[in-house]
Amino acid sequence: MTNRRDFLKHASMMVAGGFLGSQLLSSCGGNAVKKNIGLQLYSLRDDINELGIKKVLEIVSKMGYTNLEAAGYGDGLIYGTEPVEFKKIVDGLGMKITSAHVGRAYSEDHAADMAWWSQCIETHAKAGLKYLVMPWAPLGKDSTADDVKKYGEYFTEVGLSAATSSLAFGYHNHAHEFQTIIDGQSIYDRLLESSSPDHVMFENDVYWTQAGGANPVEYLKKYPKRIKLLHIKDETVIGASGTLDFKAIFEQFYANGFKDWYVEVERYDGTPQEDVQKSYDFLNAATFVK
Repeated sequence: MTNRRDFLKHASMMVAGGFLGSQLLSSCGGNAVKKNIGLQLYSLRDDINELGIKKVLEIVSKMGYTNLEAAGYGDGLIYGTEPVEFKKIVDGLGMKITSAHVGRAYSEDHAADMAWWSQCIETHAKAGLKYLVMPWAPLGKDSTADDVKKYGEYFTEVGLSAATSSLAFGYHNHAHEFQTIIDGQSIYDRLLESSSPDHVMFENDVYWTQAGGANPVEYLKKYPKRIKLLHIKDETVIGASGTLDFKAIFEQFYANGFKDWYVEVERYDGTPQEDVQKSYDFLNAATFVK
């Protein structure tokens, strides 16, 4: 297995080679095409709190990221900013925002739940997004089949509402959805089967899928039309652990006909900005990333 020092040395060499190649293309009058490399902004949550969202967006643009997933919604605003203005800022930096993590757990007050979702959907439609993703649900080892079925139906209703604004609604997993088995079936599979295939898609977090004892590539094969987004994640910097087969993951995802995915760095070796940049550099240099 590649150790961290060798990985970083190799990644640096690839990045240097990529930079040289770009310089050669430039000197010959050619233009290198940027890859569609996305970032979940939660990766820089502390910087957003300290520096503000506008400054962080400028930093992310300079790193090279082109596609964003937000994680800062509240009361009709995205990171405290009106949705049209937020889109304008992102567009002005040469990026696009295509997805957002948002969520409200199911409650007995159905009217309040759907009113919350209505405002949320309207806000993100104004910002021009394609996807809304619920990042977590209170389902685990104490859940019953009926609990999972209830959430599948809830997701379907939210998905139907989102579709009226041309947004696709989905769910993001952690490890426990694969580790918890109810009547011989995982929570993840039960959610897929109890929600509408036409109105509920899934964002597969490849790191948490593997941590839960499942194979992300096999799930991409099993549900080729339902898993429309990916979280590309590792223990820290993308590629550093050497435990995930990112090449096979990307190849199957592209073969399924999808292209939007987002780096998410939750734990760090260096500063958040350093690790988010190293993750970009690794993926930008990878031949299997488009």
